[in-house]
Amino acid sequence: MAFIDPHIHMVSRTTADYEAMAAAGVVAVIEPAFWQGQPRTTAGSFQDYFATLVGFERFRASQFGIRHYCTIGLNSKEANNERLADEVMEMLPLYLTKEGVVAIGEIGFDDQTALEEKYLRLQLELAVEVDLPILIHTPHRNKKRGTYRTMDIIEDLGIAPHRVVIDHNNEETCKEVLDRGYWCAFTIYPRTKMGNERVVEIIRQYGTERVIIDSSADWGVSDALAVPKTARLMEQAGITNDQIEIVTYQNALAAYSPSGQFREEDWLNPTPVDQRTLFQGNSVLRGGQSPRVDEAGEELIIR
Repeated sequence: MAFIDPHIHMVSRTTADYEAMAAAGVVAVIEPAFWQGQPRTTAGSFQDYFATLVGFERFRASQFGIRHYCTIGLNSKEANNERLADEVMEMLPLYLTKEGVVAIGEIGFDDQTALEEKYLRLQLELAVEVDLPILIHTPHRNKKRGTYRTMDIIEDLGIAPHRVVIDHNNEETCKEVLDRGYWCAFTIYPRTKMGNERVVEIIRQYGTERVIIDSSADWGVSDALAVPKTARLMEQAGITNDQIEIVTYQNALAAYSPSGQFREEDWLNPTPVDQRTLFQGNSVLRGGQSPRVDEAGEELIIR
């Protein structure tokens, strides 16, 4: 079975993760721009980070047989630095039009401050202007209040819910998110956001319509294989393969394909892996390592 992980922070992960994900069936990932664990102090740090997301990380994934896409946005934590936030807002239109950018995000609330709301509203308006889907981060504290407040703002701006993925849901928020017509994503993240046994029960209760599973794996204690592991758990729980495919592949494809950048043919007809390829003069290999070089159609040959 093929999987999409539509929320994973590969900049923080190793090449071993890429190899394990490809072996487990992950064919495509979406990497949202996000908080990197400590406050950035200059707009240049954002500029280099965005450039990595649309540049080297996209190349690095391809070297292990996975298609890489990203979302670009100002995260809620750093929206509280107004001077820096204004500078980042000025550069967003440039990066939102880059190849492989499938949404604006992840944006939303952290502490639910006035500045966070200011930059959430500005970025929602920008998403409408550039005609991109929207990925919403919901807060870890006061999640229900922050999730409902976010949806109220989206609706106040007249944005259709089918253009918006609300992520990091739990049992407290998912019914309202689904009832109001949004894509409802669940992050399978150890001992915090959501465990996969809980999400199996949620799917039993609410079904698969507009439900998306992701890992949000990052620099913390997280699991880059959360999507394929959850698929196996769903299978053991008696959920059908068709239902599993909907929440681990089809719904993510449907949510982000309106960007015009997220196309199934990209990974159904992949360019063979050739680790001799260079990105700005650099490869993913280090001295003495042998490149992997796949030949087109090689998978059909029996020796």
